[in-house]
Amino acid sequence: MRKLFILLLLVALFIHGTLQKHGGKKERKKVFPQPRVLLGHLPTQPDVGGTQPPNSTGPPSLVGLSDSAIEYLKGSLSTRVIPIIYLLAVIVGIPTNITILCLLATKIRKVSSAVLYCSLAVFDLFLLVSLFFKAHYHLLGNNWVLEEAACKAVTACFYGNLYGSALTLACIAVKRYMAVVHPFMYKTLPKQRCIAWAVLALWLVFGASVVPQMLVQQTFWVSQLNRTTCHDVMPLNYDSHKFLLFCNLTLAVLCLLVPMVVTTVCFVKILNALNRSHYDWAMYIKSSSLVFTIFLLCFLPVGVLHFLHYVQLSAGGADSLYEYFNMAVCLCCLHACLDPFFFILMSRSAGSKMFSLTFKGTNLSVSF
Repeated sequence: MRKLFILLLLVALFIHGTLQKHGGKKERKKVFPQPRVLLGHLPTQPDVGGTQPPNSTGPPSLVGLSDSAIEYLKGSLSTRVIPIIYLLAVIVGIPTNITILCLLATKIRKVSSAVLYCSLAVFDLFLLVSLFFKAHYHLLGNNWVLEEAACKAVTACFYGNLYGSALTLACIAVKRYMAVVHPFMYKTLPKQRCIAWAVLALWLVFGASVVPQMLVQQTFWVSQLNRTTCHDVMPLNYDSHKFLLFCNLTLAVLCLLVPMVVTTVCFVKILNALNRSHYDWAMYIKSSSLVFTIFLLCFLPVGVLHFLHYVQLSAGGADSLYEYFNMAVCLCCLHACLDPFFFILMSRSAGSKMFSLTFKGTNLSVSF
């Protein structure tokens, strides 16, 4: 009986210890969540051996990144290729956008679309300025040497103006669609007022899109790399970062995928209307097709990967799409330095007015 009692006691102690072990794991999982974009976790005990930030006031520490994540953060793609492309976009895009902005400023009262193009130029300029700081971060080996507030501002400016550019291009496409496909209705619209409200809505969306980025911690000390990352690694299961994850997924749909669909539909409708016209629009159709093709090449990959990346993270998946997502974002940023050239191309192919649009046997001249 004594041996049986001791055996039962040992079994009970073993079961109790096992339950405590599993319960402790669940509790730690709640306290130390996985990062949002490149997977890892917060250390369960104070780091030793130089894994802490250089000073006690530095950002929180993260450990446990995957080998692929470390390879990406150390690799030449993120530390050489992407920042060089960013710098080229900055060098070309800032002077050209400032030039276009100065030229359009004198035509705001005369040409209704000038307000939209000015707004697009401002969005592109803010995006290009943020690219300069991101290039600096990448060239230092993905090491952020500025303050947390600067990282928040650059990240918010980067994504906010990316969304703003896509939405502005969609508004321009809608305006062209109305002018070509529904010229009589377009002629009666209060264009200046409509565009003013559209631009106001664009900047309100920009303001709303930057708020989530400003509310959460963006910089983390990565002990495996001995450096501070900006936006690349963030905890997923904190309530604040869950909110950011939901916001980014929503913005990916509303500010990238929806504008891309709207622009595509408008482009197809415009081409069909011009092909039915008695006027020769061959040059305009070719230039529009070129602009639309480059638009798709820039925004389609980032829109799709942006959506899939955050869906994957929302479902608790891995971060395998993050590298491709960053490459797509890099490609999309080239649009900021190409927009001024597209504006010149479209202006020369169409002129300041679209003359002799034939609609049911009636000629109508509408401003473009």
